[in-house]
Amino acid sequence: MIEPERPSRGHVIGDGLAWTARWSWRFLVVTAALVVLGLVIGQLWSIMFPVFLGLIIATVLEPPVAWLRARRVPSTLAALLVVVGGLAVLVGIVVLLAPSVAGQAPQIVQGAVGGIQQIQAWVQGPPLNLGMSQIGGYVDLAVQRLQQSAVQIAGGVVAGVTTVANGVINAVLAIILAFLFVKDGPSFLPWVRRRAGTTAGSHLEEVFRRAWARLGGFIRSQALIGLVDAIFIGIGLVIFGVPLALPLAVLTFFGAFIPIIGAFVAGALAVLIALVVQGPTVAIGVLILILAVQQIEGNLLQPLVQGKGLGLNSAVVILAVAGGSSLFGIAGAFFAVPVAAVVAEVVRYLDQQVARRTGEGDPGADPDDGSDGSDGSGGSGGPHEPDAGRAEQPVAPTSEQGSAERADG
Repeated sequence: MIEPERPSRGHVIGDGLAWTARWSWRFLVVTAALVVLGLVIGQLWSIMFPVFLGLIIATVLEPPVAWLRARRVPSTLAALLVVVGGLAVLVGIVVLLAPSVAGQAPQIVQGAVGGIQQIQAWVQGPPLNLGMSQIGGYVDLAVQRLQQSAVQIAGGVVAGVTTVANGVINAVLAIILAFLFVKDGPSFLPWVRRRAGTTAGSHLEEVFRRAWARLGGFIRSQALIGLVDAIFIGIGLVIFGVPLALPLAVLTFFGAFIPIIGAFVAGALAVLIALVVQGPTVAIGVLILILAVQQIEGNLLQPLVQGKGLGLNSAVVILAVAGGSSLFGIAGAFFAVPVAAVVAEVVRYLDQQVARRTGEGDPGADPDDGSDGSDGSGGSGGPHEPDAGRAEQPVAPTSEQGSAERADG
Protein backbone atom coordinates (compact mmCIF):
# COMPACT_ATOMS: atom_id res chain seq x y z
CA MET A 1 0.00 0.00 0.00
CA ILE A 2 1.41 3.36 -1.05
CA GLU A 3 1.46 5.90 1.73
CA PRO A 4 0.18 9.39 0.81
CA GLU A 5 2.88 11.96 0.39
CA ARG A 6 3.31 14.04 3.55
CA PRO A 7 3.53 17.81 3.20
CA SER A 8 6.82 19.42 4.05
CA ARG A 9 7.36 21.52 7.17
CA GLY A 10 7.48 24.63 5.00
CA HIS A 11 4.04 23.86 3.53
CA VAL A 12 2.54 23.18 6.97
CA ILE A 13 4.01 26.36 8.48
CA GLY A 14 3.02 28.38 5.39
CA ASP A 15 -0.55 27.09 5.56
CA GLY A 16 -0.74 27.99 9.24
CA LEU A 17 0.64 31.47 8.64
CA ALA A 18 -1.73 32.02 5.70
CA TRP A 19 -4.72 30.94 7.82
CA THR A 20 -3.56 33.20 10.69
CA ALA A 21 -3.08 36.14 8.32
CA ARG A 22 -6.57 35.76 6.84
CA TRP A 23 -8.22 35.66 10.24
CA SER A 24 -6.03 38.48 11.55
CA TRP A 25 -7.23 40.78 8.77
CA ARG A 26 -10.82 39.80 9.45
CA PHE A 27 -10.33 40.44 13.16
CA LEU A 28 -8.81 43.84 12.48
CA VAL A 29 -11.69 44.81 10.18
CA VAL A 30 -14.28 43.73 12.75
CA THR A 31 -12.40 45.57 15.51
CA ALA A 32 -12.21 48.73 13.41
CA ALA A 33 -15.95 48.51 12.73
CA LEU A 34 -16.67 48.17 16.46
CA VAL A 35 -14.42 51.14 17.23
CA VAL A 36 -16.21 53.26 14.65
CA LEU A 37 -19.56 52.15 16.07
CA GLY A 38 -18.43 53.15 19.56
CA LEU A 39 -17.28 56.56 18.32
CA VAL A 40 -20.59 57.13 16.55
CA ILE A 41 -22.52 56.19 19.69
CA GLY A 42 -20.31 58.53 21.71
CA GLN A 43 -20.94 61.41 19.34
CA LEU A 44 -24.68 60.72 19.32
CA TRP A 45 -24.93 59.86 23.02
CA SER A 46 -27.42 62.66 23.68
CA ILE A 47 -29.73 60.91 21.20
CA MET A 48 -28.86 57.30 22.03
CA PHE A 49 -29.29 57.74 25.79
CA PRO A 50 -33.08 58.30 25.73
CA VAL A 51 -33.39 55.50 23.15
CA PHE A 52 -31.58 53.01 25.40
CA LEU A 53 -33.47 54.21 28.45
CA GLY A 54 -36.74 53.92 26.55
CA LEU A 55 -35.91 50.31 25.66
CA ILE A 56 -35.19 49.51 29.30
CA ILE A 57 -38.48 51.07 30.39
CA ALA A 58 -40.32 49.26 27.59
CA THR A 59 -39.10 45.86 28.83
CA VAL A 60 -40.79 46.61 32.16
CA LEU A 61 -44.01 47.91 30.59
CA GLU A 62 -44.35 45.26 27.89
CA PRO A 63 -45.80 42.39 30.03
CA PRO A 64 -48.81 44.37 31.35
CA VAL A 65 -49.38 45.86 27.89
CA ALA A 66 -49.34 42.36 26.38
CA TRP A 67 -51.77 41.21 29.10
CA LEU A 68 -54.19 44.01 28.25
CA ARG A 69 -53.75 43.44 24.52
CA ALA A 70 -54.60 39.75 24.97
CA ARG A 71 -57.90 40.87 26.48
CA ARG A 72 -58.72 42.83 23.34
CA VAL A 73 -57.78 46.23 24.70
CA PRO A 74 -56.58 48.39 21.77
CA SER A 75 -52.79 48.58 21.60
CA THR A 76 -52.64 52.37 21.93
CA LEU A 77 -55.01 52.43 24.89
CA ALA A 78 -53.19 49.56 26.61
CA ALA A 79 -49.82 51.28 26.23
CA LEU A 80 -51.25 54.60 27.43
CA LEU A 81 -52.85 53.02 30.52
CA VAL A 82 -49.64 51.22 31.51
CA VAL A 83 -47.40 54.27 30.96
CA VAL A 84 -49.73 56.55 32.96
CA GLY A 85 -49.96 53.93 35.70
CA GLY A 86 -46.17 53.65 35.86
CA LEU A 87 -45.80 57.42 36.11
CA ALA A 88 -48.39 57.47 38.88
CA VAL A 89 -46.38 54.88 40.82
CA LEU A 90 -43.18 56.94 40.45
CA VAL A 91 -44.92 60.13 41.57
CA GLY A 92 -46.37 58.26 44.53
CA ILE A 93 -42.89 57.08 45.54
CA VAL A 94 -41.54 60.64 45.39
CA VAL A 95 -44.47 61.99 47.40
CA LEU A 96 -43.97 59.22 49.95
CA LEU A 97 -40.22 59.83 50.31
CA ALA A 98 -40.22 63.64 50.41
CA PRO A 99 -41.68 64.04 53.95
CA SER A 100 -39.30 61.40 55.29
CA VAL A 101 -36.23 63.12 53.84
CA ALA A 102 -37.37 66.58 54.95
CA GLY A 103 -38.28 65.40 58.46
CA GLN A 104 -35.08 63.45 59.16
CA ALA A 105 -32.59 65.81 57.51
CA PRO A 106 -32.11 67.84 60.74
CA GLN A 107 -31.25 64.66 62.61
CA ILE A 108 -28.53 63.87 60.07
CA VAL A 109 -27.20 67.43 60.27
CA GLN A 110 -27.03 67.20 64.06
CA GLY A 111 -25.26 63.87 63.81
CA ALA A 112 -22.76 65.32 61.34
CA VAL A 113 -22.10 68.30 63.64
CA GLY A 114 -21.60 65.95 66.57
CA GLY A 115 -19.21 63.85 64.49
CA ILE A 116 -17.20 66.95 63.54
CA GLN A 117 -16.99 67.95 67.21
CA GLN A 118 -15.76 64.48 68.11
CA ILE A 119 -13.10 64.71 65.40
CA GLN A 120 -12.09 68.15 66.67
CA ALA A 121 -11.74 66.82 70.23
CA TRP A 122 -9.69 63.88 68.93
CA VAL A 123 -7.19 66.02 66.99
CA GLN A 124 -6.72 68.25 70.07
CA GLY A 125 -5.66 65.25 72.12
CA PRO A 126 -2.70 62.92 71.75
CA PRO A 127 -0.98 62.02 69.51
CA LEU A 128 -1.77 65.08 67.30
CA ASN A 129 -2.16 67.67 70.11
CA LEU A 130 -3.34 70.43 67.77
CA GLY A 131 -4.40 73.68 69.42
CA MET A 132 -7.49 75.69 68.57
CA SER A 133 -5.33 78.31 66.83
CA GLN A 134 -3.85 75.68 64.53
CA ILE A 135 -7.29 74.25 63.77
CA GLY A 136 -8.60 77.78 63.10
CA GLY A 137 -5.67 78.38 60.75
CA TYR A 138 -6.54 75.28 58.76
CA VAL A 139 -10.19 76.35 58.62
CA ASP A 140 -9.21 79.84 57.41
CA LEU A 141 -6.98 78.28 54.75
CA ALA A 142 -9.86 76.13 53.57
CA VAL A 143 -12.14 79.19 53.41
CA GLN A 144 -9.55 81.08 51.35
CA ARG A 145 -9.28 78.16 48.94
CA LEU A 146 -13.05 78.13 48.56
CA GLN A 147 -13.12 81.87 47.89
CA GLN A 148 -10.39 81.54 45.26
CA SER A 149 -12.37 78.76 43.60
CA ALA A 150 -15.65 80.71 43.57
CA VAL A 151 -15.68 80.97 39.76
CA GLN A 152 -15.12 77.23 39.35
CA ILE A 153 -17.77 76.48 41.97
CA ALA A 154 -20.27 78.74 40.21
CA GLY A 155 -19.46 77.06 36.92
CA GLY A 156 -20.01 73.70 38.56
CA VAL A 157 -23.39 74.81 39.88
CA VAL A 158 -24.43 75.98 36.41
CA ALA A 159 -23.22 72.70 34.92
CA GLY A 160 -25.19 70.82 37.57
CA VAL A 161 -28.37 72.74 36.76
CA THR A 162 -27.81 72.04 33.06
CA THR A 163 -27.31 68.35 33.79
CA VAL A 164 -30.54 68.22 35.77
CA ALA A 165 -32.42 69.96 32.92
CA ASN A 166 -30.95 67.53 30.39
CA GLY A 167 -31.91 64.65 32.65
CA VAL A 168 -35.52 65.82 32.75
CA ILE A 169 -35.61 66.20 28.96
CA ASN A 170 -34.07 62.74 28.47
CA ALA A 171 -36.56 61.23 30.90
CA VAL A 172 -39.51 62.73 29.00
CA LEU A 173 -38.10 61.51 25.68
CA ALA A 174 -37.48 58.04 27.12
CA ILE A 175 -41.06 57.80 28.37
CA ILE A 176 -42.43 58.85 24.98
CA LEU A 177 -40.16 56.35 23.20
CA ALA A 178 -41.13 53.60 25.65
CA PHE A 179 -44.79 54.29 24.89
CA LEU A 180 -44.11 54.00 21.15
CA PHE A 181 -42.04 50.84 21.63
CA VAL A 182 -44.72 48.99 23.57
CA LYS A 183 -47.49 50.29 21.29
CA ASP A 184 -45.87 49.35 17.97
CA GLY A 185 -43.62 46.53 19.19
CA PRO A 186 -45.62 43.60 17.73
CA SER A 187 -45.35 45.02 14.21
CA PHE A 188 -41.60 45.72 14.36
CA LEU A 189 -40.22 42.22 13.79
CA PRO A 190 -42.48 41.43 10.81
CA TRP A 191 -41.42 44.76 9.30
CA VAL A 192 -37.74 43.83 9.73
CA ARG A 193 -38.34 40.43 8.15
CA ARG A 194 -40.07 41.95 5.13
CA ARG A 195 -37.40 44.59 4.56
CA ALA A 196 -34.38 42.28 5.05
CA GLY A 197 -35.66 39.34 3.02
CA THR A 198 -36.48 35.76 3.91
CA THR A 199 -33.03 34.46 4.93
CA ALA A 200 -31.46 37.54 6.52
CA GLY A 201 -34.82 38.64 7.90
CA SER A 202 -35.31 35.30 9.63
CA HIS A 203 -31.94 35.61 11.35
CA LEU A 204 -32.50 39.25 12.33
CA GLU A 205 -35.98 38.49 13.64
CA GLU A 206 -34.68 35.63 15.78
CA VAL A 207 -31.73 37.66 17.10
CA PHE A 208 -33.99 40.59 18.02
CA ARG A 209 -36.48 38.26 19.66
CA ARG A 210 -33.85 36.55 21.78
CA ALA A 211 -32.11 39.81 22.69
CA TRP A 212 -35.43 41.33 23.76
CA ALA A 213 -36.31 38.26 25.84
CA ARG A 214 -32.88 38.29 27.49
CA LEU A 215 -33.04 42.02 28.22
CA GLY A 216 -36.57 41.82 29.61
CA GLY A 217 -35.74 38.80 31.74
CA PHE A 218 -32.69 40.54 33.16
CA ILE A 219 -34.57 43.75 34.05
CA ARG A 220 -37.51 41.94 35.64
CA SER A 221 -35.32 39.54 37.62
CA GLN A 222 -33.12 42.38 38.88
CA ALA A 223 -36.26 44.29 39.88
CA LEU A 224 -37.48 41.32 41.93
CA ILE A 225 -34.06 40.84 43.55
CA GLY A 226 -33.80 44.56 44.28
CA LEU A 227 -37.27 44.55 45.85
CA VAL A 228 -36.35 41.71 48.20
CA ASP A 229 -33.05 43.39 49.12
CA ALA A 230 -34.80 46.71 49.74
CA ILE A 231 -37.41 45.12 52.01
CA PHE A 232 -34.91 43.28 54.22
CA ILE A 233 -32.40 46.13 54.39
CA GLY A 234 -35.16 48.67 55.02
CA ILE A 235 -36.56 46.59 57.90
CA GLY A 236 -33.06 46.21 59.34
CA LEU A 237 -32.39 49.95 59.16
CA VAL A 238 -35.68 50.66 60.94
CA ILE A 239 -34.76 48.19 63.69
CA PHE A 240 -31.34 49.85 64.10
CA GLY A 241 -32.99 53.28 64.19
CA VAL A 242 -31.03 54.63 61.23
CA PRO A 243 -32.65 57.76 59.74
CA LEU A 244 -33.75 57.83 56.08
CA ALA A 245 -34.44 54.09 56.19
CA LEU A 246 -37.13 54.32 53.50
CA PRO A 247 -35.07 56.43 51.04
CA LEU A 248 -32.09 54.12 51.58
CA ALA A 249 -34.31 51.10 50.87
CA VAL A 250 -35.50 52.72 47.63
CA LEU A 251 -31.88 53.47 46.70
CA THR A 252 -31.05 49.81 47.35
CA PHE A 253 -33.84 48.79 44.97
CA PHE A 254 -32.56 50.97 42.14
CA GLY A 255 -28.96 50.01 42.90
CA ALA A 256 -29.82 46.40 42.07
CA PHE A 257 -29.97 47.37 38.38
CA ILE A 258 -26.20 47.98 38.47
CA PRO A 259 -24.97 44.54 39.63
CA ILE A 260 -22.24 44.41 42.28
CA ILE A 261 -21.38 48.13 42.07
CA GLY A 262 -24.89 49.43 42.84
CA ALA A 263 -25.30 47.25 45.93
CA PHE A 264 -21.87 48.33 47.19
CA VAL A 265 -22.64 52.05 46.80
CA ALA A 266 -26.08 51.81 48.41
CA GLY A 267 -24.71 49.75 51.30
CA ALA A 268 -21.77 52.11 51.85
CA LEU A 269 -24.13 55.10 52.06
CA ALA A 270 -26.31 53.32 54.62
CA VAL A 271 -23.28 52.46 56.75
CA LEU A 272 -22.00 56.04 56.49
CA ILE A 273 -25.30 57.55 57.68
CA ALA A 274 -25.45 55.04 60.53
CA LEU A 275 -21.89 55.95 61.52
CA VAL A 276 -22.60 59.70 61.48
CA VAL A 277 -25.89 59.55 63.37
CA GLN A 278 -25.76 56.44 65.59
CA GLY A 279 -22.05 55.78 66.04
CA PRO A 280 -19.65 52.94 65.14
CA THR A 281 -21.51 50.16 66.95
CA VAL A 282 -24.71 50.62 64.96
CA ALA A 283 -22.67 51.16 61.78
CA ILE A 284 -20.99 47.76 62.27
CA GLY A 285 -24.41 46.18 62.79
CA VAL A 286 -25.71 47.77 59.58
CA LEU A 287 -22.61 46.54 57.74
CA ILE A 288 -23.21 42.97 58.95
CA LEU A 289 -26.87 43.24 57.92
CA ILE A 290 -25.99 44.40 54.40
CA LEU A 291 -23.32 41.71 53.96
CA ALA A 292 -25.79 39.04 55.10
CA VAL A 293 -28.46 40.24 52.66
CA GLN A 294 -25.92 40.34 49.83
CA GLN A 295 -24.83 36.77 50.58
CA ILE A 296 -28.44 35.59 50.56
CA GLU A 297 -28.96 37.41 47.27
CA GLY A 298 -25.88 35.96 45.59
CA ASN A 299 -26.27 32.38 46.82
CA LEU A 300 -30.05 31.97 46.89
CA LEU A 301 -32.04 34.68 45.14
CA GLN A 302 -30.03 35.04 41.94
CA PRO A 303 -29.77 31.27 41.24
CA LEU A 304 -33.46 30.87 42.07
CA VAL A 305 -34.77 33.86 40.11
CA GLN A 306 -32.36 33.99 37.20
CA GLY A 307 -31.51 30.31 36.85
CA LYS A 308 -28.19 30.41 35.05
CA GLY A 309 -28.57 34.15 34.93
CA LEU A 310 -26.91 36.00 32.11
CA GLY A 311 -24.28 33.38 31.43
CA LEU A 312 -21.69 36.05 32.22
CA ASN A 313 -18.77 35.61 34.54
CA SER A 314 -18.64 37.98 37.51
CA ALA A 315 -15.37 39.41 36.19
CA VAL A 316 -17.11 40.23 32.90
CA VAL A 317 -19.88 42.02 34.80
CA ILE A 318 -17.39 44.07 36.81
CA LEU A 319 -15.35 44.96 33.73
CA ALA A 320 -18.51 45.88 31.80
CA VAL A 321 -19.66 48.20 34.59
CA ALA A 322 -16.18 49.72 34.91
CA GLY A 323 -15.88 50.26 31.15
CA GLY A 324 -19.38 51.71 30.83
CA SER A 325 -18.87 54.09 33.73
CA SER A 326 -15.49 55.28 32.41
CA LEU A 327 -16.95 55.97 28.96
CA PHE A 328 -20.41 57.32 29.77
CA GLY A 329 -20.50 57.91 33.54
CA ILE A 330 -23.39 56.69 35.68
CA ALA A 331 -25.55 56.08 32.60
CA GLY A 332 -22.84 53.85 31.15
CA ALA A 333 -22.65 51.84 34.37
CA PHE A 334 -26.45 51.42 34.28
CA PHE A 335 -26.53 50.24 30.66
CA ALA A 336 -23.31 48.17 30.74
CA VAL A 337 -24.69 44.87 32.00
CA PRO A 338 -27.89 44.86 29.87
CA VAL A 339 -25.78 45.61 26.78
CA ALA A 340 -23.33 42.85 27.73
CA ALA A 341 -26.25 40.45 28.21
CA VAL A 342 -27.66 41.28 24.76
CA VAL A 343 -24.23 40.93 23.12
CA ALA A 344 -23.76 37.56 24.84
CA GLU A 345 -27.14 36.41 23.53
CA VAL A 346 -26.18 37.41 19.97
CA VAL A 347 -22.89 35.52 20.32
CA ARG A 348 -24.80 32.44 21.52
CA TYR A 349 -27.03 32.59 18.47
CA LEU A 350 -24.06 32.88 16.13
CA ASP A 351 -22.43 29.92 17.90
CA GLN A 352 -25.57 27.87 17.36
CA GLN A 353 -25.58 28.68 13.65
CA VAL A 354 -21.91 27.71 13.34
CA ALA A 355 -22.62 24.46 15.20
CA ARG A 356 -25.48 23.64 12.81
CA ARG A 357 -23.32 24.18 9.74
CA THR A 358 -20.38 22.19 11.08
CA GLY A 359 -22.52 19.38 12.52
CA GLU A 360 -21.14 19.76 16.04
CA GLY A 361 -24.35 18.68 17.72
CA ASP A 362 -27.52 20.32 18.97
CA PRO A 363 -26.65 23.91 19.85
CA GLY A 364 -29.89 24.15 21.82
CA ALA A 365 -28.10 22.23 24.57
CA ASP A 366 -25.78 25.15 25.22
CA PRO A 367 -25.65 25.39 29.03
CA ASP A 368 -25.30 29.16 28.91
CA ASP A 369 -28.37 29.59 26.73
CA GLY A 370 -31.31 31.02 28.61
CA SER A 371 -33.71 28.86 26.56
CA ASP A 372 -33.82 25.25 25.48
CA GLY A 373 -34.82 26.10 21.96
CA SER A 374 -38.52 25.94 22.74
CA ASP A 375 -39.12 28.93 24.95
CA GLY A 376 -41.44 30.60 22.57
CA SER A 377 -38.84 33.10 21.52
CA GLY A 378 -38.26 31.72 18.13
CA GLY A 379 -39.18 28.11 17.52
CA SER A 380 -36.51 25.44 17.79
CA GLY A 381 -33.61 27.76 18.28
CA GLY A 382 -33.71 29.94 15.21
CA PRO A 383 -34.25 29.83 11.47
CA HIS A 384 -32.27 27.41 9.37
CA GLU A 385 -30.12 28.44 6.47
CA PRO A 386 -31.12 27.20 3.04
CA ASP A 387 -29.24 24.17 1.68
CA ALA A 388 -27.17 26.42 -0.52
CA GLY A 389 -25.74 28.06 2.55
CA ARG A 390 -24.62 24.72 3.94
CA ALA A 391 -22.39 24.14 0.95
CA GLU A 392 -20.44 27.25 1.87
CA GLN A 393 -19.55 26.19 5.39
CA PRO A 394 -15.91 26.87 6.31
CA VAL A 395 -13.49 23.94 6.41
CA ALA A 396 -10.02 23.63 7.85
CA PRO A 397 -7.34 24.57 5.30
CA THR A 398 -5.31 21.74 3.83
CA SER A 399 -1.83 21.99 2.40
CA GLU A 400 -3.11 21.91 -1.18
CA GLN A 401 -5.68 24.63 -0.44
CA GLY A 402 -3.09 26.76 1.30
CA SER A 403 -0.69 26.44 -1.62
CA ALA A 404 -3.43 27.33 -4.09
CA GLU A 405 -4.45 30.38 -2.02
CA ARG A 406 -0.85 31.59 -1.92
CA ALA A 407 -0.61 31.15 -5.68
CA ASP A 408 -3.85 33.11 -6.15
CA GLY A 409 -2.61 35.84 -3.83
